[in-house]
Amino acid sequence: MEEFGKTEAALIAARRENLAALRSRNKDPFAQRRCEVNATADELVARYAFLVPGQDASAEGWSLAGRLLSKRTMGKTVFADLADRTGRLQIYIRKQDVGDEAFADWADLDRGDLLGVRGYMFRSKMGELTLHVTSFVAIGKALMPLPDKWHGLQDVEKRYRQRYVDMIVNPDVRDTMIMRSRLIAEMRRFIDERGFYEVETPTLLHVAGGAAARPFVAHCNALDQEMQLRIATELNLKRLIVGGMERVYEIGRIFRNEGIDTTHNPEFTMLELYAAYWDVSDMMDFNEALIAHLVSTVTGGGTDLPHGDGPISFTRPFARIEYLDAMAQYSDGKYTRDVLLDPAGAQAIAHELGLPRSPTHGHALDKIFERVLEPHLVAPTFVTGYPVAISPLAKRRAGDPEITDRYELFCARMEISNAFTELNDPDDQRARFEAQVAERISGDEEIPDPDWDFVRALEYGMPPTAGIGIGVDRLVMLLTGQRSIRDVLLFPLQRQHG
Repeated sequence: MEEFGKTEAALIAARRENLAALRSRNKDPFAQRRCEVNATADELVARYAFLVPGQDASAEGWSLAGRLLSKRTMGKTVFADLADRTGRLQIYIRKQDVGDEAFADWADLDRGDLLGVRGYMFRSKMGELTLHVTSFVAIGKALMPLPDKWHGLQDVEKRYRQRYVDMIVNPDVRDTMIMRSRLIAEMRRFIDERGFYEVETPTLLHVAGGAAARPFVAHCNALDQEMQLRIATELNLKRLIVGGMERVYEIGRIFRNEGIDTTHNPEFTMLELYAAYWDVSDMMDFNEALIAHLVSTVTGGGTDLPHGDGPISFTRPFARIEYLDAMAQYSDGKYTRDVLLDPAGAQAIAHELGLPRSPTHGHALDKIFERVLEPHLVAPTFVTGYPVAISPLAKRRAGDPEITDRYELFCARMEISNAFTELNDPDDQRARFEAQVAERISGDEEIPDPDWDFVRALEYGMPPTAGIGIGVDRLVMLLTGQRSIRDVLLFPLQRQHG
């Protein structure tokens, strides 16, 4: 099975010749309808860990299936590696066990082909657990050659564009995606146990609100109307709180027409959750418990996650700092409350930091925060008390109308979650939407159009409510030790190939 030095065209031609040979002997891999499987690679490795070199368990037969990743033919015997979703297992084929005709088929099998095998376990003289094959069948043919086993698939853009190949040759990628699936399932279980209802809200909207972001625009032929893809699920979920569901959440895809970098992808997954009768303090307790639980899940009961700057501890309680206090602290006392809450003062700070001029006060505050405070937030930290200027949907803090009952959780210099006591005063909400209209006119393209029907919903009465949004992709990055959001997305957005 030596493929090195051959052109891709020659390799493809050889594989098609092997397929023709199998078909000529009525062994067409693509004619198979199903394959009997009663074990996986990791199950067999765990079950027969007790075997010593030379010992077998021939009384117990097993069937499994997977992809052929290598084969080593030595006369009338073959050693090969078979990989399924759980890992690799060495297999051993002997001519006298499978017969002359079946053994001859091995000459027409290539790296990447799919096989179903049956046999029993033994430990080889070299100490490796191995399946002694008594029968096998080809159930799929790889007509394209895999990247060579020494260099793998190293072209980063090709890895993301051809994720199916990436997952075949880089099993750690597949492991990350499986862990993502398990983490999302664990999030659901944790939330469901606390009496929440999972719901599904529309992706296509007449007005995409609930966040500051530019939406994607689509045309609905049936209605002959321009629609927007959602930039958040917030407003519809709060409509359900008005309707009496009281505890709701959605884990859904969000679409924001913005840049692509290591922590941003225009299409991403967000958990949004709302609880009637809670306030921001209740939500902070829930948030902390959820994150600590997920860390425990991936570490087998631990509290620390590895990180480039050293382990990060998620021992509760997490750190808490006030937004304005922290801005002053990390600017050596220069960026005080009075300066930051003054639109002209915030613009002056942005200019001092060399930032482009911001179209609005809130935009300037966001950019200042990213430059001044965010680089210091490595350990899990709740930043509390955000200004009203950047919190259009949050309730004002009692006794301080310029500040809201809002926090964001940061870790590893990334925002992980955003939560607040929800604004439920329809008159205040209307006034803030009207202020946003003026900001949009002044040039901030990320300010959404007002959703006046949401104000109408509030006029029917929404109970005191707390809400949270958690970026699932960033959370998975943190929990799996990945440095780019593209490494936790199965199919990240790419420029079209060719």
